[in-house]
Formats: sequence, C-alpha cells, structure tokens
Amino acid sequence: MLTETITPDVLARSVIAVPPLARNADFSINQAANRKMIGYLEEGGVSNILYGGNANFYHISSTQFREALQLLTESASQNTWMIPSVGPSFGLMMEQAEILKEFDFPTAMVLPMNGMTTSNGVEEGFQRFVDLLGKPAILYIKLDGYIDPAAVGRLMEGGYVSAVKYATVRKEVADDPYLSELVDVADPKRIVSGIGEQPAVVHMRDFSLQGFTSGCVCIAPRRSLRMLQAIQSGRFEMANIIREQFDVLEYQRNSIHPIRVLHDAVSLAEIADMGSVLPLISNLPESMRERVRSAALELLDYEQSI
Repeated sequence: MLTETITPDVLARSVIAVPPLARNADFSINQAANRKMIGYLEEGGVSNILYGGNANFYHISSTQFREALQLLTESASQNTWMIPSVGPSFGLMMEQAEILKEFDFPTAMVLPMNGMTTSNGVEEGFQRFVDLLGKPAILYIKLDGYIDPAAVGRLMEGGYVSAVKYATVRKEVADDPYLSELVDVADPKRIVSGIGEQPAVVHMRDFSLQGFTSGCVCIAPRRSLRMLQAIQSGRFEMANIIREQFDVLEYQRNSIHPIRVLHDAVSLAEIADMGSVLPLISNLPESMRERVRSAALELLDYEQSI
C-alpha cells in the first residue's frame, strides 16, 4: 500500500474507486470476498481505492473499523493508494482518529453528516480531527449548506485538506453556483468529482476538477479508466460515448438507492459476493434484483468487450 502524501498527481493517476464492503450473513467482514473485489479493481488498472459511503462506513462499529483497516492494509498491492473513511458524527470520528494512528494510511475521508451541523461547526470539527490524526484529510461535500466555500478555502490554505470529494447532485451539472464559488477559493486540482461517471465530463472540463470517484468502476474498471484518460486528453466526445454505457446501471442506482444497488450489483455480476448490507441500510428486495442484475451484466459485457 502506498503511503505517499496526497498530491494532484496522485488524484489524477486513476479513477478513485469507491467499492462496497463485503460481509457475511451475520454482518461480519468477509475477508476473502473483499480481497477478491480489491484484486479485480487492481487487475483492471485501478490504483486509487476509497472505502466510504458505498462501503457503509457510516454504520461500522469501532471493533470492525480496526478489522477493516487491517484488511485494507493487508489487501492492497504496493502500488495502490488505499483510503478509509471516518464519522460522520464528531465523537465517532475523533475515536476513529485514535485507531487510524495505529496504521499508515496517507489520509482518511470524513463522511458528511446530514443535518445537525453548521458550517462553522463542520470547519472546527474537521480541524480538530486533522490535528488529532496528524495529517490532512479528505473533505466530503454532499449537500448545500454543509460548509461554506470560504471555509473550505481556509481549511485548504491551512493545510488541513488533502482533497475534496464534491458530490452535490444538480439537475443541470453545468449550472452549479456553489462549485463555481468553490473553485475560486480552493484549488480545483485538489477537488474531485464525487458522483460517478455521469457528471465527471462536465466537472472536469468546465470546473477543472482533477478526477472523479466511481462505484460502477467496480463492474467496469478498464472502461472507467479509459473515460478518465479521454477527459484528461480533451477527447470529450469519446468520454461521453463511454459514459453513456454506465447510464443503465447508474439509472438503477439513482432510482432505487446508490449504495444498495451497487452492493448487490457486484454480487449479481459475480465479481465478488458482497453478502449482507450492514444496517441501517438493507439489501435489495427480490422484486428489484432482476433489473439490477440485467443492468450490471450489460455493463460487465461492455467491460469484457475491450
């Protein structure tokens, strides 16, 4: 596992995969299935892996948090940038900082809290977490009002932020006053698009973001990487052609639930058995599984046609 300091070059070298975390029926961590998932991504050329929302780190216990960190450390190849997440509550992220210090991860991402926050409170809490951890962290922005752009600029200027994952959904991706303000006060080369392939072309082309995170890369890593490379080389038409092939599975994620659909899609495509989803989320009901299977296999066929 790489432990290098996070730089814009690191963010741009690969799609940042955000995979699910495989579990057994009793919610214990399935070591073998998680190693299989990581191996599949690495074989597909992915070298940046981030365990966060799709891995349901929102609800992980402190005991399992340490176990998960050990698994990620042991499973990553020597060329993989592996990042865990903490939070979203302040008390939990501070407790997890103490556990993180036992390991050598280059950074961690702070999961966003929905509600019960203020911009000033998020700024202070993020600073305190970073001070305790002893290294900059990834700030995850998912909702308007969570943190003011000026506060992000202060955090970045103060050396607290290794990167920003920007994932606020807009009806029109190009019409985003918050993101426009954000890239004016914070270095866009330290900001990545955080909503998969769908907005990535616009985010990188029009707002100069450095890269993108993806869940569907867990099905089609080579295709997702080709899309990133097409954007980086200015071949936007080609990037959009590739992006359209991800839309079938992304539509299921958008219409049902992004975490649940991805978790079960990886299993239904027979890439790795992700097993049970940790509460307070749940697996898909049988009535939804066939259409998710169909979408996952369609994307897998596209991946295998390279």
